[in-house]
Amino acid sequence: MFCLFYDAKTKKVSAMNGSGRSGANVTLEKVRKDLNIADGESGQIPMDHVHAATVPGAAAGWIDCVERFGSGKVSMEDVLAPAIELAEKGFPVSELSATFVSRPRPAIVTITNIQKWANSEADIRRASPNGHEILKKDPSAKDGCRAPKAGEIMKNPTMGNTFRLLAKHGKKGFYEGEVAKQLVKVVQDLGGYLTLDDLKHHAETGSEPVDPISLKYTGQGVGENTNGGIELWEHPPNGQGIVALMALGIIQELEKQGKISRWSINDHNSTEHIHALIEALRIAFCDAHWFVTDPKVVKVPSAELISEKYLAERAKLFNPKKAISAPLHGSPAHLQSDTVYFCCSDPEGNAISFINSNYGGFGTGIIPKGCGFTLQNRGANFSLDKYHPNVLAPRKRPYHTIIPGLTTNLNDGSLHSVYGVMGGFMQPQGHVQVLLNQEVFKLNPQAALDSPRFCIGAGMPSADGKMTDATIYLEEGIDAKVVKQLQALGHNVEQLSGYKRSMFGRGQIIRHHMDDGVQVWSGGSDQRGDGAAVPM
Repeated sequence: MFCLFYDAKTKKVSAMNGSGRSGANVTLEKVRKDLNIADGESGQIPMDHVHAATVPGAAAGWIDCVERFGSGKVSMEDVLAPAIELAEKGFPVSELSATFVSRPRPAIVTITNIQKWANSEADIRRASPNGHEILKKDPSAKDGCRAPKAGEIMKNPTMGNTFRLLAKHGKKGFYEGEVAKQLVKVVQDLGGYLTLDDLKHHAETGSEPVDPISLKYTGQGVGENTNGGIELWEHPPNGQGIVALMALGIIQELEKQGKISRWSINDHNSTEHIHALIEALRIAFCDAHWFVTDPKVVKVPSAELISEKYLAERAKLFNPKKAISAPLHGSPAHLQSDTVYFCCSDPEGNAISFINSNYGGFGTGIIPKGCGFTLQNRGANFSLDKYHPNVLAPRKRPYHTIIPGLTTNLNDGSLHSVYGVMGGFMQPQGHVQVLLNQEVFKLNPQAALDSPRFCIGAGMPSADGKMTDATIYLEEGIDAKVVKQLQALGHNVEQLSGYKRSMFGRGQIIRHHMDDGVQVWSGGSDQRGDGAAVPM
């Protein structure tokens, strides 16, 4: 888990890194041998392999978040009580939850891997001997359980018990005792290397307070607003929030260099608009997939990557008439870094942008006995190339896709919004598109989320930083003429409709402004998901 917190009194933005690390006994040599990867081959950790499971960070992160930002207003018992009730008494499974749960999959998200919960049943059973714990009891089904269908009541009492232990005993309720023992047992039984000491180490070191990174944006006429422009805040590496900052900065530099003209409201989702964003994001992704890693282990040049000088240099790669065939990562040093998202605010004006994730669907699908949850597969994002900055190493955090977003007004540092867009590598793409929808194209929060989006789908860089595929998915609602024009520019384009639109992620926004001395809050929740904007 990661979060960004805005303190209304100090107007300060804080960040907290709650992601887990690899085990102390994990080595590159062991993992490559276990996976039968020959010398000279790059290889990767499969999403459903036990080596993809790192130390779970979310449980400790929840506690640290409440203690650091809760001001004593709520306890973990308060926070977890509704979840415990849902787990023990059951809840009706929503249509989207029943439909859009993915089986363990390769590190790159693709359309074909979106499966119904029922289609993941075999993978869950195969991954863990305790798969029945996250399936619905049904005497007529195989082994007395099956995947739940939309509208059916799903109970998970073992997860309810895990939450009770966490609420009562704090971190010791999860990182020590029975939960910890069962977690380590199932991992080691499957050939993994996590130990009780790894769990205890994470609980003792806790989630890490870190400095957020940001970029001031006044391009495309935003500076003409009364707020003087906005500052986009992101969580620093090992998350990929820096992709959004770099892409936004490149767009700003393209305008300065005269390579793109100022967009009007009528330019929204035009060929010129989408082409510029696609190329800026592809350049940013190439850098991120090389440089983003655990900064406690390998230096990540975050400040250099989002510096005006470096972004101006990267912007020179842009061609308004043609798609870049294969951008490579730059060298900033030569110029002198399955998801649940929510945001909330309080009457004092404080706000938080919060995200945590199992990564690919049910993660590894591995379930500690009697615990009711699957272990995540974040370790699949480690590189197995010994020369890569993000190479697997003991007690190291991997590249993470999940990112919370937050914006402030440049003129006075007041809160502008807290927001996020879930969905693997879609997330920084969503951050940029939704932000520009609000600031440049003047859409309200709900309209900014509803607006059709694009996604660089399978076009993420390979281990060597090269773009291996540049498929651009466009959502229904984008003009067919734009599709043809983007293809003419050299983009490999596919337009998606219906349930396939899950490719474009799901987001939420809380927007804040002052009017006549009164705080005004507005919110939006993505129609592509099950969320809601709720005043309390």
